[in-house]
Amino acid sequence: MKATWEMKKLGEICEEKKEKNVNNENLPLFTVSHIYGLIPYQNIFYKQVHSKDTKNYKIVNRYDFAFGLPTKDTLPYGLLESEEKVLVSPAYIVFSIKNKNLLFPRFLYYLLKTTYYKWKIIEMAKSQGATRRGLPLKFRHLANLEIPLPPLPVQQKIVKILDTIQEAIDIQEKIIEKTKELKKSLMAELFKYGGPSFRKGRKLKKTEIGEIPEDWEVVRLGEVAREIIYGISKKGEKEGKYPILRMNNLEDGKINCKDLQFVSLESSEFEKFKLEKGDILFNRTNSLDLVGKTALFTLDGDFVFASYLLRIRTIKDQLLPEYLNYYFNFEKTQQDLKSLASRGASQVNISASKLSSFPIPLPPLSEQQEIAEILQTIDQKIEIEKRKKELYEELFKTMLNKIMNQEIDVEKIEV
Repeated sequence: MKATWEMKKLGEICEEKKEKNVNNENLPLFTVSHIYGLIPYQNIFYKQVHSKDTKNYKIVNRYDFAFGLPTKDTLPYGLLESEEKVLVSPAYIVFSIKNKNLLFPRFLYYLLKTTYYKWKIIEMAKSQGATRRGLPLKFRHLANLEIPLPPLPVQQKIVKILDTIQEAIDIQEKIIEKTKELKKSLMAELFKYGGPSFRKGRKLKKTEIGEIPEDWEVVRLGEVAREIIYGISKKGEKEGKYPILRMNNLEDGKINCKDLQFVSLESSEFEKFKLEKGDILFNRTNSLDLVGKTALFTLDGDFVFASYLLRIRTIKDQLLPEYLNYYFNFEKTQQDLKSLASRGASQVNISASKLSSFPIPLPPLSEQQEIAEILQTIDQKIEIEKRKKELYEELFKTMLNKIMNQEIDVEKIEV
């Protein structure tokens, strides 16, 4: 770090707090996340995994910091701002700022988010070895950190700049969530009443899959699919001739290329397992919340797919893959697919034969096209908003690190 700002050890201006809930006060229980900071326990855990007796839990007061155990690449900590007093696990480090006229709490919160301090703290904890739950971070590690202390008005201005960008990120997240909710509502409407230009004078009929337009059919997937086959049983590696798509590459109905692995295959194997544009990949086995997820393959290049996926090729003059992919990712369909799964000791499974017998609604081809195009428009809106959010996140990261490294003159920024 540059030395133009005064530097002090964190232990000189902060003190560890070990106050326990000995009076068994009925206080909110919080936890820390490297993504969300200090948040209510139930926002992360959906069942009780903590002790009912909270007398041993640590008390965190407003503007105190709480640190969990870091891992080799995450640093979970948070600043309490939303409540007067909460409880956290006795395993957490809790500390407070001695003089808030010297160090603004939210400035320190942002400072510790910088790349420099994140890795500095993780490396300190690593030097002590590792436990089953994470790296053994102690307050003495944090106390030895040298941190910059610009004048309080400068700290407050830095916080205002970063808060402004963070607010823009939060707004984008809300827009994305609202657009996703709109998509859910549209899917429910489209798969019940059909495309808007086909609805005039239309009546509904009751079927095994619910109410659908009277002129739609209900067919078994196998009747309108050219094939439903299992992927290749070959372990992916960091190097190889062909990228192999796995369960983690299926996301929100689309293919992502995160953490790609590769396989080397004979030409005959490649021909059998290669993917073509318009193929649908179906996750046939895993935990109940993941089984049944699908994605439409639209990529250029020679890709193959793993054994725990199924490849569905539709008869395209009867069933458009885009329409089928949306129907599979419809909330109600996902529930129906999960009820189809066979339960094992630790995983569930949907076989190709079971999937082949799965009932689907079949509108005329032109109506399938209209439904798919409407939902594609919504997806495009979501992608645009996601990209905006990513740009704000990149701006935040850049500004955070450059400001804290004194590469940007804060005095010249107007907020």
